[in-house]
Amino acid sequence: MPTTEPISLDPTRTALVNVHWQHDIVTPDGAFAPFFAESVQRHGVIGTTRGLVDAVRKAGALVIWARGAFQPGYPELILNTGLNHAIKNLGALIDGSRGAQIIPELVPGDDESVVSHPGTSAFPNAALDAILRRRQIDTVLFTGVATNVTVEGTARDAVNLGYNVILVSDACAAATDEAHDATLATLSLLGKVASAADIQLALQRHTDGQDATLTESPALA
Repeated sequence: MPTTEPISLDPTRTALVNVHWQHDIVTPDGAFAPFFAESVQRHGVIGTTRGLVDAVRKAGALVIWARGAFQPGYPELILNTGLNHAIKNLGALIDGSRGAQIIPELVPGDDESVVSHPGTSAFPNAALDAILRRRQIDTVLFTGVATNVTVEGTARDAVNLGYNVILVSDACAAATDEAHDATLATLSLLGKVASAADIQLALQRHTDGQDATLTESPALA
């Protein structure tokens, strides 16, 4: 059963990790547009994520960006999945290309880390864990696309590395609502699921010196 214990947020020990907000993945003219662009637009997740990023920055919490990126010819890509074959066949996410860039609505700040990685998790063979531990982070919030692929993959690794994980339900999207909802159900067993508004409220309460806690919605329990 998903836990119903309160979520405590201390901005000094909290990081927001934004996964794959890249042209090729989330825009209507990107390589993966047939899979994700419609869902991203229909649910308004770019705007929701932008508001959350602004709130996290204002609270002084750490903001990190994760992006998939490959060298020309894909020497680091292991062709052992249909997804990886699609990346190569579509010519997607080549490092230095527009497709691999993070969209302008969510451009990283000058002092925010951008972690590039080749797989379905931003942790292996990347600096993400070191960045979080250097800042003594214990709670990681996740946004991004696709909910059920790299967002879930990175969140699962975060759980296994000992972090408290919160998936921001309305700041993620997948190819189908069913796939998105399935990951919410799974992650509610491994961590927490909360809305962007709930996260912003918890941060504001902490800033105001109030009890910075939130309780999961009964619909997510």
